Amino acid sequence: MRFCKFLFVGCLSLVSLASHGETVKGLYQVREPVNGQSPEEREQATQRALDTLVLRLTGDPKAAQSPGLAAVRKDPQQIISQYGFDAGPPEVLKVDFDPGTTEQALRRAGLAMWGANRPSILGWWLNDYADGSSLVGDGQASAAPLRRAAQHRGLPLRLPLADLNEQIVGTAPNLESADPAPLRNASERYNADALLAVHAREEGGQWQAKWRLWLGDQKESGSAQGADPAALADAVMLAVNERLAPRFVARPGASAQQLLEVQGMNLERYATLGRLLEPFNGRPQSVDGDRILYRVNGSTDQLRAQLSLAKLQEVAATPAPIPAVPVTPAADGSVPVVASTPAPTPQLRFRW
Repeated sequence: MRFCKFLFVGCLSLVSLASHGETVKGLYQVREPVNGQSPEEREQATQRALDTLVLRLTGDPKAAQSPGLAAVRKDPQQIISQYGFDAGPPEVLKVDFDPGTTEQALRRAGLAMWGANRPSILGWWLNDYADGSSLVGDGQASAAPLRRAAQHRGLPLRLPLADLNEQIVGTAPNLESADPAPLRNASERYNADALLAVHAREEGGQWQAKWRLWLGDQKESGSAQGADPAALADAVMLAVNERLAPRFVARPGASAQQLLEVQGMNLERYATLGRLLEPFNGRPQSVDGDRILYRVNGSTDQLRAQLSLAKLQEVAATPAPIPAVPVTPAADGSVPVVASTPAPTPQLRFRW
């Protein structure tokens, strides 16, 4: 009864909680540019939207061509809830995919999925022009292509204000440096999970960029190019999606089921933890004081990456005490031997 009451009150608390990581809004809505509204154009754009969504949810560029999705590719309408055209420029086909049927289709196909709760990314983006350089700031017109690209690739992007102090920090040497310390110090007030540094320039009619990404103690880097700033932004966000997704996806049947214990729980943390464990089919098993035991499906590395979004710390495993089992003497006075059953032992332990 105590456990049920804990769950009930925790569910009521959902609306007032601050999230860890960030829930991507519109994850199942895809916008694809079109040239008119002919049936052929709509069909082609719908196929592109499906490819975009699958890549957004898996981070795997080959996933959309999976044999298990052949039926969905032949008839995407079975996972679409609605679609419509938005006037431009550019004109776009807006496709809303149904989350439930989409997830079922991907899981039946055996594809790894990344949940809607994803690490928030603070993007330091510097554009080089013929007449100088400009750091993209929140609210500037140059921020719009970056936000559209991040939404298109399923990433929660934040941008700095680009005030005078930040312009001093957001220089080409700092953005291309392997040492993120100057940017991290200036990023503290934004409380983002990951840090993205991009230095973009136009060369020979093409836009090119070098980028670096830091998430905790892990780092990634690469280069990208595009015909214009919008295409470049999309290429960078696509690369970031593909690098981040493998750390968080949960592949059906590919990971062993295991027990996860989290210490220091309260009602607000229960709701946060539930969202974090959604991709791993987390199911509460028991509550003991401020400890909760979950049964999850996922690899140890994936769970560690996901829980790091909430700043949980791993706890070294300790043997669980074996409870004493009361016994009743038999009629002849002898004491029967009763084997005690040890409590389930979690494979992973974390604390807030």
